Amino acid sequence: MRAIWKGAVSFGLVSIGVKLYSATEEKDIRFHQVHREDGGRIRYKRTCSVCGEEVTYDDIAKGYDIGGGEMVILTDEDFADLPLTSSRAIDVLEFVPAEQVDPILYNKAYFLEPEGTATKPYVLLRDALIDSERVAIVKVALRQREQLATLRVREGVLLLNTMLWPDEIRTPDFGFLDEDLKVRPPELAMASSLIDSMTGEFEPDVFTDDYRAALQEVIDAKVEGREVVQPEEAEEAPAAAVDLMAALKASVERAKASRGEQPTRGGGGGEPTPISSARSAQKAAEKKAAKAPAKKTAAKKTAEKKAAEPAKKTAAKKTPAKKAEPAKKTAARKTAPRKSA
Repeated sequence: MRAIWKGAVSFGLVSIGVKLYSATEEKDIRFHQVHREDGGRIRYKRTCSVCGEEVTYDDIAKGYDIGGGEMVILTDEDFADLPLTSSRAIDVLEFVPAEQVDPILYNKAYFLEPEGTATKPYVLLRDALIDSERVAIVKVALRQREQLATLRVREGVLLLNTMLWPDEIRTPDFGFLDEDLKVRPPELAMASSLIDSMTGEFEPDVFTDDYRAALQEVIDAKVEGREVVQPEEAEEAPAAAVDLMAALKASVERAKASRGEQPTRGGGGGEPTPISSARSAQKAAEKKAAKAPAKKTAAKKTAEKKAAEPAKKTAAKKTPAKKAEPAKKTAARKTAPRKSA
């Protein structure tokens, strides 16, 4: 690695000479823009939009647009006069618990190496940070800009993490934050169960950039003149869930299956979980609610049946009486002539 900066860590009255190295590197595969016909590189010229002349780096200055077509030009001399008193120093401001620093503030990471005779005070600061379980908040000037940073220990080396200033963090402003959305307890319990089923130890080495590996394979095949093997198709993203509880339950079962665990079966033994208890209570309430109207309907039908029985008996009594009337009239007609004789 090549040092990109040299300076000193100012720790009270102790000064620790250090070299700064980039702690990370991007592994993106980079391409050049070329002419499709002959593969020639595409070059860009720095030209002035006013006079149209090509401009060298020595004639380039920095301009700040103040609006209305006006530009303020700043030269290297203007930047040299800025009050960067810590241009070659990393000033320790205070020590704080690491969990108090929001990760969104972190920007870039750099390794610090002790220089010359600074090894002992370097190790002293390193061990003191480990013993106190804190990180140092520091200020440092890099590339003509003062930056806030943290100083912590990683694998026995001091690591400088530059940070964004608080006013560089945007405030989220989304409509759903003003909506009164309620999450039901069974849904929250199921989501917690899904998190538990997917919980593990973070091992970054097990994750790989599949796209970069496939792209590198395409490039290697082109160089070697062999056929490009098509990579395996990635799983399509599932459609938006219509039934949230069903989607959560299916996710839990899939997570268990991926770990070789047996899927949950209905009617099985074991202690009830918050999910099963909630669902059992919900089913019992629904079953009770369904039985109540059924009982009322049955009672109503029974009452109607009992009320109908006396009516039928009364109707039955009245019907024979009506049928007997013609018989009486016939008998009276037969009797009348005998009396007159």
